[in-house]
Amino acid sequence: MQMVLPEYELPMRLVKVGRSPFSSQEREEVFDPLRRRWVRLTPEEGVRQRLIRWLVDGCAYPAGRIAVETGIEVNVMKKRCDAVVYDEATRPLVIVECKAPKVRITQDVFDQAAVYNSVLKVPYLLMSNGLTHFFCRVDKGNRKYVQFEAFPRYEELLSELREI
Repeated sequence: MQMVLPEYELPMRLVKVGRSPFSSQEREEVFDPLRRRWVRLTPEEGVRQRLIRWLVDGCAYPAGRIAVETGIEVNVMKKRCDAVVYDEATRPLVIVECKAPKVRITQDVFDQAAVYNSVLKVPYLLMSNGLTHFFCRVDKGNRKYVQFEAFPRYEELLSELREI
């Protein structure tokens, strides 16, 4: 789906880089309310912050049910999901994979999410570069993804799961 995420006023700051008092290098950081700390603002992080804000404010996803940088182990390798949304019983519900705006959402991005899903076994995947978004239901029986036309609200996902 094509949709530009709303521009949110994100809390940002400039931080001096390097230990030397003569260093003039700075980097931008954004405050992540879910992790409750300042993190380096990269293009991907900007997408993640705006996307999570949209899920919470625009789609009524409970902020307390979203975990950022969730660590998993895939074939003895440590990996990190950009975010995972959980249901009311704290079961993984959605894997969120974010890319920088200039990175296209390709089959490789779907494959990355599928690898993460081999561990978490969620019913939904969300991939976004901030401009193009794919929110899909995992149809294991037919081995395919069923794409939503718009971002589903949190309660819609829970209702759909009860019907399946």
